[in-house]
Amino acid sequence: MATVKVDKNNFDADVLQSNEPVVVDFWAEWCGPCKMIAPALEEISQELGGKVKIAKLNIDENPELAAQFGVRSIPTLMMFKAGEVADMKVGAAPKTALSSWINGNV
Repeated sequence: MATVKVDKNNFDADVLQSNEPVVVDFWAEWCGPCKMIAPALEEISQELGGKVKIAKLNIDENPELAAQFGVRSIPTLMMFKAGEVADMKVGAAPKTALSSWINGNV
């Protein structure tokens, strides 16, 4: 399963009401570290398809959602379970660290 794009229009349905855990990647086009972790998140999404959904939310296009969840720096990854933030990771990390964090929260 590929990463999905979420915004203010589909955030509730795709993230908060999801039956599976969802990792939301808060990112922006101009963010170098965000671009560095994007391929790793795409690979993890493929590897864990069905166990977890990985969604990307552009903070420049959705500042109200970034503010609502207190995103202060990017990339910020938030693990949502049953509509609630279960865990959060700030900053870029290698694929192994991202995968361990996600697997530890699924």
